[in-house]
Amino acid sequence: MNRAAQILVPLAVGALALLAWEFSVRAFDVSPIVLPAPSGIWEAFTAHFAQLMGALWTTLRISVIAFVLAVVGGVALAVLFSQSRIVETALYPYAVILQVTPVVAIAPIVTIWIGYDRIDLVLLVLAVIVAFFPILANTTLGLRSADHNLIDLFRLYGASRWQVLWKLQLPTALPYLLGAMKVSGGLALIGVVVAEFAAGSGTATGLAWTITLATRELHIATAFAALALLSLLGIAIFFALTWLEWALLHRWHESAVRREV
Repeated sequence: MNRAAQILVPLAVGALALLAWEFSVRAFDVSPIVLPAPSGIWEAFTAHFAQLMGALWTTLRISVIAFVLAVVGGVALAVLFSQSRIVETALYPYAVILQVTPVVAIAPIVTIWIGYDRIDLVLLVLAVIVAFFPILANTTLGLRSADHNLIDLFRLYGASRWQVLWKLQLPTALPYLLGAMKVSGGLALIGVVVAEFAAGSGTATGLAWTITLATRELHIATAFAALALLSLLGIAIFFALTWLEWALLHRWHESAVRREV
């Protein structure tokens, strides 16, 4: 299947689904409070465009910052783990504890610690917690996956520990890291959304709180518009990181090299 078909077929299926949705709502006279039609969602989007764009920017900004912090912190700690088994043994269990603890459960506690007047910081901290572990776990695995024969060869030629890390272990771990980033990018967004549902709104309102307010006021079409923006944002993050993975790997790594069938 060529590239055009890969794009057009999903778009056609989506268009047919929207048409079926519109027809079903009109044919069965479904209340807009229960399920608004796509046309009603579009009207709500245009009517509240400025508010929705502001909420989108807030959610995007916090998600990106959380993702970057998770990548930097996860890679740094993974490098430390790869260099010291003692450090890994001491700290890795606590990273697992953070991973398995539900954000909804700790959101009220973190909110009290940081303060209700700094909810945006609360959302950032919670999103980092959610997005951190995949980076740490995959990068640690990648660093440990370097060929031990090559490591021995490096040492035989007098390479320092830094040279082994920079020229062998990090390139080996790069595909693992990039795969983890695709997961972590979506988790950062999910973390912001779930945290905002649990902690509430700060000085700037994100898409999750926009959905909460819209459903409370029975503006269901507006809630669907915000939900659609969340979905599009998640898709955009995934494809941006997929492109980054391809850009960094397609010239040399087997996972990204295109081969003729």
